[in-house]
Amino acid sequence: MSQPKTTARAWVDEHRSDLSAWTRTIWELAEPAWREYRSAAWYVERLRSEGFEVEAGSGGMPTAFSATWSRGQGPTLLAYAEYDAVPGNSQAAEPRPRPRAGTSRFAPGHTDPHSALGIGALGAVLATKAAMERHAIGGTLRFTGEPAEKVQGSKVVHGLRGYYDGVDAIVSFHPFYMLPLCNTVRWDTHCGAYYSRVYSFVAREGSEWSPAAGDSPIPASHSAARAPGANVALTTLYALTKATQESMLPHTGGWSLNEAILSAGNFTADNLPAPLAQIQYSWRTPDTAMADAVLAVLDSNAERAAAVAHCELHPRWVARNRPGVANHALAEATYGNLEAVGPPRYGERAVAVAREIQAAVGLEPMDRPFLPACETLIDPREAERLLREALPAWQRNWTSDDYVEMSWYAPTVRLYIARPMLRAPAQGGAYPSWVPNALGGIAATIDPTVACAAKAVSGTLVDLLTTPGLVAAAGAEFRRRTSGERSVAPLLPPDFQPPLELPWPEYVSTARGAGWHNPYDAKETA
Repeated sequence: MSQPKTTARAWVDEHRSDLSAWTRTIWELAEPAWREYRSAAWYVERLRSEGFEVEAGSGGMPTAFSATWSRGQGPTLLAYAEYDAVPGNSQAAEPRPRPRAGTSRFAPGHTDPHSALGIGALGAVLATKAAMERHAIGGTLRFTGEPAEKVQGSKVVHGLRGYYDGVDAIVSFHPFYMLPLCNTVRWDTHCGAYYSRVYSFVAREGSEWSPAAGDSPIPASHSAARAPGANVALTTLYALTKATQESMLPHTGGWSLNEAILSAGNFTADNLPAPLAQIQYSWRTPDTAMADAVLAVLDSNAERAAAVAHCELHPRWVARNRPGVANHALAEATYGNLEAVGPPRYGERAVAVAREIQAAVGLEPMDRPFLPACETLIDPREAERLLREALPAWQRNWTSDDYVEMSWYAPTVRLYIARPMLRAPAQGGAYPSWVPNALGGIAATIDPTVACAAKAVSGTLVDLLTTPGLVAAAGAEFRRRTSGERSVAPLLPPDFQPPLELPWPEYVSTARGAGWHNPYDAKETA
């Protein structure tokens, strides 16, 4: 192992307690998409204290950032943090089902967990910086803050605004458990297309529906007819889409369509028509042609739902991402560093925690409670072979994540380090969702993921800084895979604005204490 890599690894070992504390900090903040104010501020302050120049609010996104540290001539390399949490998943870092202190279970919590993702990547960048300083290595480190990954929102905006321009290589890390992609890198079958769109229905005046009754200039009686209103438009779209979903695409390719009804504070039932209703659809497909087919049906359904309910329709893109681009040169180098580091290892405390959880869900605690794949490496070619066994031959991409947008701007590798998962019970069945969420917040179980990622990613960054041939090979492969007929232009216009105005849930403080608020300004979408 080279001296710079030895230095980087030593930095990780020396700072394991810091990395653990930082992971827990982001875990406890648990802020949802587009509202990660405190999480982003923590990263900005940390990076500035480490000597980085940081642009807060990069790309017009208040909870994004772009940090740069440079030491002379050399490659420009990028890693990144994600830090958004998921509403409805608050879980304490404890081996029993309980929301975090001061929250209900409907508050956000880290599920993947992005708290480990961001700190693992940050640890790698700081370890690489230490190696560059000690061994006089030239180059530039870039570290971006990517909010709203759960709606795949920020990377398309950063890309359109030029934040990935001039980058020689990107290392994308994610905690993972979906077999066979556990402790490996993606080879050929990268993530596919992801589209997310919000349909807002705004009710027109009730006078369009029926005239005033009797001598009253308005339908004053509670028994007077009223316009169907925005709620009717929303439920019509919902039902119509459920009825037509079978006909959108063939039942192949592992595509999916999900919806979420957004709240705009309509909690008063009255005889007036609901003025506003919003529903978000997000769909994952292997390619953009399939995604566009779903889009055509959704748009048609929304137009008809608006018409029958006397509403205006205001569609709004949240995200629209291209399928990912492979890079074997970077994949080989990164997996080599993962091999040198080894998979996460769980100590006695982690095993004790896992056995406590098994007892809490009514299982007999196991001697070896962790899923074996979490402590095992798998060669990317073997992972690819196993993955392809379950996919049709024509399918080139599978699942979704917005790192794919980055892969169109620079050579990109996708690294997976196992997040802690428990061995399945002998009688089959799944663990309740609180179990993996808790494992992602308990230091004894999640710290091995963070440390492993920091070492593997820093090893790859050091290789890129000290091996010009690797940068050249990755760049040549990138140009070959993204040029000519293979080229795919961004799917959103250059002036696309992030959907900050939509009613994403967020924490607020009032006279009642800390709570939830769903903001909405009709001027923004009407």
